[in-house]
Amino acid sequence: MAMKQTVGKRVGVTALAWLVAFLIFFPILWTFITSFKSELDAIAMPPKFLFFNWTLENYVEVQSRSNYLKYAYNSIVLSVGANIIGLLIAVPAAWAMAFAPGKRTKDLLMWMLSTKMMPAVGVLVPIYLLFRDLHLLDSLWGIGFVLMLLNLPIIIWMLYTYFKEIPVDILEAARMDGASLFNEIAYVLTPMAVPGIASTMLLAIILSWNEAFWTLNLATSNAAPLTAFIASYSAPEGFFWAKLSAASTLAIAPILILGWFSQKQLVRGLTFGAVK
Repeated sequence: MAMKQTVGKRVGVTALAWLVAFLIFFPILWTFITSFKSELDAIAMPPKFLFFNWTLENYVEVQSRSNYLKYAYNSIVLSVGANIIGLLIAVPAAWAMAFAPGKRTKDLLMWMLSTKMMPAVGVLVPIYLLFRDLHLLDSLWGIGFVLMLLNLPIIIWMLYTYFKEIPVDILEAARMDGASLFNEIAYVLTPMAVPGIASTMLLAIILSWNEAFWTLNLATSNAAPLTAFIASYSAPEGFFWAKLSAASTLAIAPILILGWFSQKQLVRGLTFGAVK
């Protein structure tokens, strides 16, 4: 009897998990299906799920109207480049907080995390004026700097959590062998924390890839990433749902594939310590 209850409970939990997963994934599935519809089918009521005239015209028009590869290149440069620089800053910072904490270390960590609670629109005007005066508007360097600052608190927090799990004795042994501070971080600490660094980097790349507020306000053409590519398919007279869905599918496909193949690292990164 107990075994039947256990099996029934397991089946029920599994079915519920699949239902929740489907509900979460459904908007992506619907966007993908809509990208193969005509504009009339895209706004038809009741909605047509599978039985309609499938067409590739939206993808053809998106490719002819916009330089997708340019937008994709900008997204890759911004999301990867900004977070590599952030990682170079975050690793020494997380080392200091994990292995040489001061009286205000916890307060500093909480202050960094609290900056993520501030609405971005509250600092848009001063940052826009600074970028204008420094000639950084529509610049990969300028937008990359902003994205790096946005993700830096999360990167430091996650690395701090990983570094706290590394035994201090190993680092002390390296110091006794004559390792300098740089060698200790570069050749002892970093190799041991590769799984944590990889999952942190993956999460930061995804967050940067999906960032729309700053990229739409600070970029126009030269440094515009895929978020601007998607936004270009809305117009004052309304949304072109089929073309917008095609553009969205092209924009999310690379990061969706990356997330699929790195899901184990992402789950590990999101279920550790203070960020779980």
